[in-house]
Amino acid sequence: QVQLVESGGGLVQAGGSLRPSCAVSGRTFSYYGMGWFRQAPGKEREFVAAITWNGVTTLYADSVKGRFTISRDNAKNTVYLQMNSLKPEDTAIYYCASKKRTYDSGGYHSLGEYAYWGQGTQVTVSS
Repeated sequence: QVQLVESGGGLVQAGGSLRPSCAVSGRTFSYYGMGWFRQAPGKEREFVAAITWNGVTTLYADSVKGRFTISRDNAKNTVYLQMNSLKPEDTAIYYCASKKRTYDSGGYHSLGEYAYWGQGTQVTVSS
């Protein structure tokens, strides 16, 4: 059974930092690209960042580029999202997701390209 478990969300003031993590079990982590998405109240789930299976390529939404960094540790089966210079508009539930296909080089922005999702971790940024 594949499981993705996020942790590391919380409440922070604007300008602060958080580093959510996502631990994956039940599949060979190093074969699959990973993504982070977020969903704010009343809005659709949106792409935030992604990283290929080998960590060579990273992708970011324009709204977080230069502030967020995605990384992975294949030895720990974990993906991270370092979030700096947080803004109130970053407030959302953050979800990690694991790609459907192994060694995938594309399709990282689309929710439908991911097979498994975590339960989410709340990030709240106060002004």
